[in-house]
Amino acid sequence: MQRPPEPDPQRPAGQNPDLTELIGTATVFALPMVQRFRSITVREGILLRGPRGWAEFAPFANYDDAQCVPWLEAAVEAATVGWPEPVRDLVPVNTTVPVVSPERATELVTASGCTTAKIKVADPGSLLAEDADRVAAVRQALGSSGRIRVDANAAWSVPEAVEAIRVLDAAAGGLEYVEQPCRTVEELAAVRRLVGVPIAADESIRLAGDPMRVALAGAADIAVVKVAPLGGVAAALRVARATGLAVVISSAVDSAVGLAAGLAAAGALPELPYACGLGTASLLAADVTGAPDLPVNGSLAVPRRAPEPVALADHLADDDTRQRWLDRLNRVAGLLARRSAASGAE
Repeated sequence: MQRPPEPDPQRPAGQNPDLTELIGTATVFALPMVQRFRSITVREGILLRGPRGWAEFAPFANYDDAQCVPWLEAAVEAATVGWPEPVRDLVPVNTTVPVVSPERATELVTASGCTTAKIKVADPGSLLAEDADRVAAVRQALGSSGRIRVDANAAWSVPEAVEAIRVLDAAAGGLEYVEQPCRTVEELAAVRRLVGVPIAADESIRLAGDPMRVALAGAADIAVVKVAPLGGVAAALRVARATGLAVVISSAVDSAVGLAAGLAAAGALPELPYACGLGTASLLAADVTGAPDLPVNGSLAVPRRAPEPVALADHLADDDTRQRWLDRLNRVAGLLARRSAASGAE
């Protein structure tokens, strides 16, 4: 593999040598999406390499530097510490259906080989009737035994959520659950009291100062846990245990390297009652490993470490994007170093 270019040798003050060495391996990638997913058309991020292998740092653009610190902690864990031993070899996953036409939704679900589908709904500018048509098409593609879950990404008010869930539940012939229908924990709790469909919390966990608040408030039946925003596999497993809720490990539209961390977490959970939201490789038109890691019979294998990004040199970001990400990485690394130093001094 052609060696990717090295970042500029500028390091934040106070950064420890191990972190400095890891950041010295940073390579910025840019992967095209098959189609727009939420607001993303190209998935960008950084790959790092440490003694335990490759790791990904790819927080979304709307995360500020402080919110990006856990994403870097997750990358440091993968590259330098590794992951716990799994208790299973395979993880069942759902296929993810973006905001597309019913015909395209049918194609995606049929091609996936999965028996569970997560459908994005409540996209800005889309209509509830259009969402219902897409849900109905997925039900027809899955058959009566398939499971359908929808994700509103906190777009609805409580009254809107109650009405939308009624309509979408009917279109699905029964929803498995609704993910993050509203923004706040209080709103989730209110919706949960008013509907019969289980409620899953995502943003209310990964963006919360206290992820446990969802369970304590009776706001959800299911915890959707993403590894990187919570600080790594070990941290995600601690959150999963502490919530006392059923858990779904989900992807943040990761490359194959980042996706491996989610699979490691799912593989280490004592129980896995739901398919995990890790079947997102099909959303990418290309991957750093050369080919997306697609489910076989609705499942993905649990890795012991991240795969080798043998096609990384084919997906390097342009110079401006590269510099923007390296600047961001160095700022976040400075925050992490200062936080670690402060913790050590206590």
